[in-house]
Amino acid sequence: MSDVPSYWEELERPGPDTVEVDGVALRARSRVRLKPRKGGDVFDLALAGRTAVIEGIEQDMEGNLQLAVAIDDDPGRDLGELRRPGHRFFFAPGEVEALGPPARVLVAGIGNVFLGDDGFGVALSGRLASRELPAGVDVVDFGIRGMDLAYTLGDGYDAALLLDAAPRGAAPGTLSVIEPEVEDGEVAIDAHGMDPVKVLALARALGGTPPRTLVIACEPQTRMSGDDPDLVADLSEPVRAALDEGVRLVMSVMDELTTEKEVRPS
Repeated sequence: MSDVPSYWEELERPGPDTVEVDGVALRARSRVRLKPRKGGDVFDLALAGRTAVIEGIEQDMEGNLQLAVAIDDDPGRDLGELRRPGHRFFFAPGEVEALGPPARVLVAGIGNVFLGDDGFGVALSGRLASRELPAGVDVVDFGIRGMDLAYTLGDGYDAALLLDAAPRGAAPGTLSVIEPEVEDGEVAIDAHGMDPVKVLALARALGGTPPRTLVIACEPQTRMSGDDPDLVADLSEPVRAALDEGVRLVMSVMDELTTEKEVRPS
């Protein structure tokens, strides 16, 4: 067997822990934007402008450095993180632009799970919590704890997504994106409910500055109040069927929020 290292062995020779690009020290898990050089590999050029995460810094026998990256929007990104070919890409330090830390996004499930479809937000947050989410995203089930949510909104988040059931006159199970408007006025929290507008007003009254907040809302079929004699701990069929699409919608909105795209309420 030859002692001469193969191309891939040579390329993946461990490099330094950090490399400086435009005065910024990049290391594993640093975020970058790709800027492949003109006249380079056609596959690299196709990735121009994409954002990625550095998975490692490699050095060949001549001392040349290569950054191994996983592309943010690559459907097979998890394969890249496992060092599988085709989902792990290599760029020279001069072919990347350093990006800041990922945006902090709060995803808050709100609602009362014992009031039928009012538990939509809690059920959706449970599904999201079991997924691998982008760095900087926190999923929290707040239930009806409006005071806790108001304090958390002032905890330095860049954006917040509130998951909730909201009657808007559409067919049950219809999803929409709402940007609530908060007006000055009396602040009140219902101990048995959670109104996003009132929570945002309370966050302001507590001296905080809430981040941009959007509501991922689902049209309920069952509408109950705390005064109903019976409790219903199950979602209606159309609302339960909307959970998978709700996951896709939340992931899409999070991508827009963290990549500075415009999010338009619907």
